[in-house]
Amino acid sequence: MNEKSRSPLIISILIPLAAGSLSALLSRSMTTYSSITKPDFSPPAYVFPIVWTILYVLMGISSYIIYNSNNPASGKALKIYILQLFFNFCWSIIFFRFNLYLFALIWLVVLIVLIYMMIREFYKISPWAAYLQIPYLLWCIFAALLNFFIFKMNS
Repeated sequence: MNEKSRSPLIISILIPLAAGSLSALLSRSMTTYSSITKPDFSPPAYVFPIVWTILYVLMGISSYIIYNSNNPASGKALKIYILQLFFNFCWSIIFFRFNLYLFALIWLVVLIVLIYMMIREFYKISPWAAYLQIPYLLWCIFAALLNFFIFKMNS
């Protein structure tokens, strides 16, 4: 792979990493993860940046596969990808900055639906691109469960 052909891959990986980093920066508030009452199955705070970095890299690789496919359906698939990335970006701001736990849960459910739709569209173009999104879907389902319990415990 030459430098010119690597550029779209690097950009594809940097887009979700940048979105996640900016979202984390904008999410900072007086309420931190450690001060929220959480269920016993909550991971320690240091787990989240590690997991999200991995998921964002997988998202970027997956979106690159779709972008690079030259498939006529890639435009629709990438639009869903961008929409779900926007929902992903907003969730932590809603949850951490504004402490709107119920609204964040509803937002997260919509995000999960969008991720499912994205995986379905990616699969039509490249099963591998779709498979790379499965950990993201599973993590968001876990996050919704965690969000639900945090809502119940902090209301």
